[in-house]
Amino acid sequence: MESLLHLNKYFWKYRLRLILGLIFIFISNIFGLYPPIYIGEVFNIISDALNKTNYDNQFQNLIKTQLSYYVFLVLAFAVFKGLFMFFMRQTIIVMSRMIEYDLKNDIYNHYQKLSLSFYKRNKIGDLMNRISEDVSRVRMFLGPAILYTTNLMISICLIIPKMASISPKLTLYALSPLPILVIAIYKVSSVMNIKSEIVQRQLSKLSSISQETFSGIRVIKSYNQEKFAQNQFMEAAIDYKKKNLDLVKVNALFFPLMILLIGLSTLFTIYIGGLEAIAGHIQVGDIATFVIYVNMLTWPVASLGWVTSIVQRSAASQERINEFLKKEPEIKNSISKTSTIRGDIEFNKVSFTYHDTGIQAIKNISFTIKEGQTLGIIGTIGSGK
Repeated sequence: MESLLHLNKYFWKYRLRLILGLIFIFISNIFGLYPPIYIGEVFNIISDALNKTNYDNQFQNLIKTQLSYYVFLVLAFAVFKGLFMFFMRQTIIVMSRMIEYDLKNDIYNHYQKLSLSFYKRNKIGDLMNRISEDVSRVRMFLGPAILYTTNLMISICLIIPKMASISPKLTLYALSPLPILVIAIYKVSSVMNIKSEIVQRQLSKLSSISQETFSGIRVIKSYNQEKFAQNQFMEAAIDYKKKNLDLVKVNALFFPLMILLIGLSTLFTIYIGGLEAIAGHIQVGDIATFVIYVNMLTWPVASLGWVTSIVQRSAASQERINEFLKKEPEIKNSISKTSTIRGDIEFNKVSFTYHDTGIQAIKNISFTIKEGQTLGIIGTIGSGK
């Protein structure tokens, strides 16, 4: 997580959007808290009506009025919940896009400041991958990870006390599969994270091969090496496909596992809730309320493992980005002010050796250029001009 501290300056820059987004998440959850209770009341009304033997017009009108009232409340709360969900995405997700834009610009500007030797030591495909794929992964932490984590915390703080106030026993049974769900998805996500890193490295290699091929296309065509270049790319592409298929196989476990454990929660809720209703400890409508609450909690809880994987991948990507952002240009201008320079130029026993190749270009060169004079230097390529 230490590598992600670099993003704090962006959070501070867009702090207003972030705070508003968190407020909208809370309000959205408040509006989502009461519809399950109203739906439970509807079930209670229907249950009471079925137990009544005599129906008159007055009773039927009362039932219709009550049902209409709760239907209106559920609809109104759903509309307001959806509205504030729109607002929270317009703040949190848009903030992540803005930070992504700033981060890409900062990386690009830093790339332009670095010395030519930096580009000789690093492949262009890898540089491109860090400013595109790695930044996209970091954006997943800035947007969805923050959104889902906050939503989970607020949902747990609001829903579980509400469930416990109705029936602590049923709450315990209904939520018992959810910790298993978190652990299982975390395990799957960890494997996905490892395989995803392998896929990412192979993608960088594939990008580098493509870039090098297109940059040297004249040489490849001149020496009739199209078949060799194609085979080289094909081997990398096949390896990329195999690694991606390994990732897809693990990813295929995610939703079936989640649906299985959600089904267990629902079964526990219906079975234990039915026994509690028969015993007179809760009403029939409370079972419906619990089923809805369990489903409301399932995805936020399940997303915990997914979010953990996102954070891990984002931290790894941000570390790769920071690795280049920490690079300093080898040549720096210590004087920031512009000034008029006059006088002679003198080279006194100047030598220069290329760091990358170790080739000494010039050795003990000495000469003086008087003010107003022009010096022309000629020579073959690589002679040290």
